[in-house]
Amino acid sequence: MIKTVNLSKTFSTRDVDTHALNGVDFSVEDGEFVAIMGPSGCGKSTLLNILGMLDSPTGGEYYFAGEDVAPYNEKKRSHLRKKKIGFIFQNFNLIDELTVYENVELPLLYLNQTQKERQEKVQAVLETLELLHRKNHFPLQLSGGQQQRVAIARAVVANPSMILADEPTGNLDSSKGEDVMTLLTNLNEKGTTIIMVTHSQRDAEFSNRIVNLFDGKIVNERF
Repeated sequence: MIKTVNLSKTFSTRDVDTHALNGVDFSVEDGEFVAIMGPSGCGKSTLLNILGMLDSPTGGEYYFAGEDVAPYNEKKRSHLRKKKIGFIFQNFNLIDELTVYENVELPLLYLNQTQKERQEKVQAVLETLELLHRKNHFPLQLSGGQQQRVAIARAVVANPSMILADEPTGNLDSSKGEDVMTLLTNLNEKGTTIIMVTHSQRDAEFSNRIVNLFDGKIVNERF
């Protein structure tokens, strides 16, 4: 599904260049569940942002479904991102002014689907994640675990081929965190490719492969 070749990312200021990624060669097959680990500042989130086309690399190649998307401009990246990738963030990133239903429906609005199509998909995913009874609630009326389930529902409602998760259990207690990891595992077993950044060894063990980053480089992998 994805492949990077000698991927690099440098953040430059007037006084200093910071090399966040240094020649990363990385690939993920369809249907894999990969965890990316490493200390703070090692380049994990930078790599995830590039894989999700939220940012572009300074150098190297990034192939998504066989296309080198590294040189794409923001318009082309955005178009592909909306169709193919779902995002789950540590801080949920829900819109407080929208209901649960409206938050989950949001990705579908960008895909120009009919109201009936949107309704069917939102209802189905809320039912699957046991949130249908909360559809008219607002995020601040929910627990942290419920908010993260809403975020997962929003990430999967458009049936993306890949989900990128950035510390998805970071703001949850251990019980709610395990529930979220079980949900991600179930999605992966149904064929969704998942790439997750985490500091948690326990969460990483849910994956099929653990990739360790250090100083912007992959130092080892474990299956």
